Amino acid sequence: MDVNAVLNNRVAIVTGAGQGVGEGISHKLASLGANVIIAARRAETGEPVAEEIRKLGGSANCIVTDVTSRSSIESCIADTIELHGRLDVMIHNAFAGAVASRLEETPEDAWFQMSYTSAWASFWCAQAAYRHLKRSDQGRLIFITSPSGIEGSANIPLYSPVKAAQRAIAKSLAREWGPEGITVNCIAPVAETPSLASAFAQVPTLRGSIEARTPLGRIGDPTEDIGGVAAFLAGADSRYVSGQTIVCDGGSFLGL
Repeated sequence: MDVNAVLNNRVAIVTGAGQGVGEGISHKLASLGANVIIAARRAETGEPVAEEIRKLGGSANCIVTDVTSRSSIESCIADTIELHGRLDVMIHNAFAGAVASRLEETPEDAWFQMSYTSAWASFWCAQAAYRHLKRSDQGRLIFITSPSGIEGSANIPLYSPVKAAQRAIAKSLAREWGPEGITVNCIAPVAETPSLASAFAQVPTLRGSIEARTPLGRIGDPTEDIGGVAAFLAGADSRYVSGQTIVCDGGSFLGL
């Protein structure tokens, strides 16, 4: 690994890193010199990602983490500190529960599942990581939210409010933690992921409709498109950026 890499020796935890956006972000951070913790719910998905990063010359370890459990998040962070002695970047990406349905047909359990993996987990990640990020010379907290948290969604009515909650938490923490040099931001991506691939399989016209409304004419790559923005927010060049949501969707949403 290049000793001059922009994230050289920084330690980053990425939740939900066993696939999709989390996997892409992990690869990008590692390629730029970060020591990445693949915080995945299952070792069967997380460990292969860590192994692939190591094969490419990067530093990565898998720590099994259930973000719906405060104690599991705390254990992941404690294990990270034991392994690397520090934590510089906490990225909460893991999410489960978004199923398309009308509000009147949505079961109550869907609200709990979505809120636990997004809003509650964001709170727990922030609270558990805070004292370690404070000790870092460049502490960074990043939430992966969604354009739906800004503009709403007619198909997943509960998804939008739980993703909007992450933006509100980030804005509040940016104010609270700013005097201590910690930046807090969100990324709202549209990217090629297993869940989106599943949606494409169910609705064959979906890919075309998304690409048609996207000025750049394509769906984002988890590593180069989304991971690149995460790397920027994790590094020194973003030191004056905080409380923001960067929408990475090829220009589809232009309302900010």
